[in-house]
Amino acid sequence: MPVPPVLTAGAVCWRIVDGRARVLVVYRATHSDYSLPKGKLDPGETLPETAVREIREETGLGVTLGPPLGTIAYTLPGGRDKVVYYWAAEVDDHALELARFQPNEEIAALEWLPVAKARKKLTYPHDLDVLDRFEKLLDADCVRTFAIIALRHGKAVSPSTWDGPDATRPLMHRGSDQAAGIANGIAAFGPGKIISSTAARCLATVAPLAALTGLEVKASDRISQDALENGTSDLPSVAARRLKKRVTAVLCSHGPVLPRLIAQVARHSGTAMDEALRSASSLDTGDFTVLHLSHTNKAAGIVAVETHTPA
Repeated sequence: MPVPPVLTAGAVCWRIVDGRARVLVVYRATHSDYSLPKGKLDPGETLPETAVREIREETGLGVTLGPPLGTIAYTLPGGRDKVVYYWAAEVDDHALELARFQPNEEIAALEWLPVAKARKKLTYPHDLDVLDRFEKLLDADCVRTFAIIALRHGKAVSPSTWDGPDATRPLMHRGSDQAAGIANGIAAFGPGKIISSTAARCLATVAPLAALTGLEVKASDRISQDALENGTSDLPSVAARRLKKRVTAVLCSHGPVLPRLIAQVARHSGTAMDEALRSASSLDTGDFTVLHLSHTNKAAGIVAVETHTPA
């Protein structure tokens, strides 16, 4: 049996100083190297959760993830493969004030550097690749984003074994575990709004996220499966409103609804519905797709798309 790769997650942490972007570079004394902050996936975590946790543990910074910067892969001494997932993560003044970095076993020092200086400081070529991707988004005015997060409810009791109305079907134990397992991963993107179908299985799926973030859940018939089937859903206006508000929002709905919702986000943002978006629209129970859109460059459409599954 092939040995699975070591999965790791991190971010290009960035902030604006005197009108110029600076990025965070960490010095690891045990390795005598300069790199981007990252760390290993713990059992039961989603990768976005890992990125946020590791950055907090290593640097003291509480961050919200922005657009993904892809992956890098390399082989560790001993022959095992390692894959690192990266995001951009803006650090505002409040997060910087709250951070209390202390040199630790992992990180001996932090440096905030202009991109050009960071490029010279970083030890590994693969980190330069990630920095190049970040700079490309920065130059396109697409690195500061908000997200529309399309979430499919967790695994529910089968319709064939439920004698009540479909909308009252509850989550199975597996579905409840999925809901709890994805809450931190969704919270990593800093949602400011949670909207759910009125179906019991959707409301139960977002309950752990609401408890974690302190956000109220807005129940809406407009994204329910019943409304889709009886012709009373209003997905175009839902998508248009989320794009107008430009606040990261979670929309928890159903397998037949979410592809249509994502298609409406694409249409209203001027984004072609390509194979990547179609694939991201086909969600299993507990999966969520994150659509990233620029706060300021509206013409850019959907900047990036990523899909995550329960651990």
